[in-house]
Amino acid sequence: MFANPSVKYRPFPPVPIVDRRWPSQTITKAPIWCSVDLRDGNQALAVPMNVSQKLEMFDALVKCRFKEIEIGFPAASNTEFTFNRCLIEEGRIPDDVTVQVLVQAREDLIERTFESLVGAKKVIIHMYNSTSPAQRRVVFGKTKEEIVGMARNGAQMIKNRLPRLAGTDVRLQYSPESFSATEVEFAKEISEAVMDVWQPTPERPMILNLPDTVEVAMPNVYADQIEWICRNIKNRESLIISLHTHNDRGTGTAATELGLLAGADRVEGTLFGNGERTGNLDIVTVAMNLFMHGIAPGLDFSRMNDLIGMYERTTGMSVPPRQPYAGELVFTAFSGSHQDAIKKGLNAWEKAGTGAIWDIPYLTIDPHDIGRQYREVIRVNSQSGKGGVAYLLESEYGINLPKDLQREFGPLANDLVDSLGREVTATELRDMFCKEYVDRTTPWALTDLDAEGKPGGTIRCKAAVTHHGTPAEITGEGNGPLAAFVHALTTHSGQPFEITHYSEHALGTGTDAQAIAYIQVKTADGKRGFGAGVDTSIELAGIRAILSALNRTS
Repeated sequence: MFANPSVKYRPFPPVPIVDRRWPSQTITKAPIWCSVDLRDGNQALAVPMNVSQKLEMFDALVKCRFKEIEIGFPAASNTEFTFNRCLIEEGRIPDDVTVQVLVQAREDLIERTFESLVGAKKVIIHMYNSTSPAQRRVVFGKTKEEIVGMARNGAQMIKNRLPRLAGTDVRLQYSPESFSATEVEFAKEISEAVMDVWQPTPERPMILNLPDTVEVAMPNVYADQIEWICRNIKNRESLIISLHTHNDRGTGTAATELGLLAGADRVEGTLFGNGERTGNLDIVTVAMNLFMHGIAPGLDFSRMNDLIGMYERTTGMSVPPRQPYAGELVFTAFSGSHQDAIKKGLNAWEKAGTGAIWDIPYLTIDPHDIGRQYREVIRVNSQSGKGGVAYLLESEYGINLPKDLQREFGPLANDLVDSLGREVTATELRDMFCKEYVDRTTPWALTDLDAEGKPGGTIRCKAAVTHHGTPAEITGEGNGPLAAFVHALTTHSGQPFEITHYSEHALGTGTDAQAIAYIQVKTADGKRGFGAGVDTSIELAGIRAILSALNRTS
């Protein structure tokens, strides 16, 4: 890399606009969406989709409620042409869906494109030619006037052929390709030349697509370009201004959102940002950004996992684990403090009941809204804390640890996880908990228990226990089974202790459901420790918890 990159690179010049209005605007409704997965996304694949894969993706896009879908470049290959004809001849296009096709301003390509559209109900013919200084100079070797002539001639060729699509609702779209690197004055000139041929009206507007074909500037500059065109082009009311951003600088989403603030009406993009180089705009991200602000996007991504499966199956691409909204880890917290905040936030939101506004730390949307589960939110590794451990045990197994027990078990679990050096599952956490708290049978173990009431409400307890493997019969009395057992045990052992915490809850429903009890004891020498016991009898669960606590503090 150069110590002084200015000897090789230069910044993109600013747009001549001094009273820009877009910074004070607010997005209040969804734009018109157009998926370009089957064309722009497909052409960027090392192995382009075949017809059956394209059909699967088309059906999925329809289920997502896209009403405009760019289905391909029919003049590019037999596969593209065949796919068009398959959709039309087999009646696969819903009546409320408009298919879009792309074509350069060349007569042979335009002719083939029209052949591919015969019999379609609703189509957008999308013509483009490149307009940037580099394209004019290096690729075409033409002057501005000659480039305008190419666009005008292409527009006329399309207009001349429109009678061949009688019975088809045809809309026209023009893109000055590489708009983002084109002088705004020239982009306006060439777009107006096309408008002169097509003669759009407010009742039958044309789409003027202004692509950020290659990101060459910060997204605010793109917004300035869009606003400049919206404010200076003639007959703005006869245009649908469309955005098509790429992600070369990593700001495709920002450029799109700022472009909408600047006056655009429509957005083209792909699922998960598939596309050439660093990809197109991820249309899922922009739609979900609207959703999280309470704006209905008009698209349905409620089955995100199914959509990802389709995408990966048909394209051979994968969705990165950190992809906004869709990635495997985007709703996942490993950090202990994050886990604790999420757990408390979810509990508060659930208590608030129906109609509560979503306001959960670290979660911009409810994972349920896109078909995800809360168990995906909190996962445990060596960076996690008591909150995550407690959440997984409760959400997966109904083990609702008391706060003090969370504080005690959290560090123990963390040490075990750290020694493994990887993420652990809820099952592994449950096994850790049971090994540490439920399955402790040394030195004390219970083999039999009999408790009966006495006059005055006293309970008499008779138990068979072992201590370091030696059996013993113990008896005691108290105002309940637990008190009677404590009396029996302390009388036998001569080692007094007290119960400083007791709680219990069911682990399921029905007559055969087990209960779990949590007991903390304090020994004569001041030691404190928790134990847990599980049994279909709540009394036996509590007694097992007492022995577990004593075993852990002995």
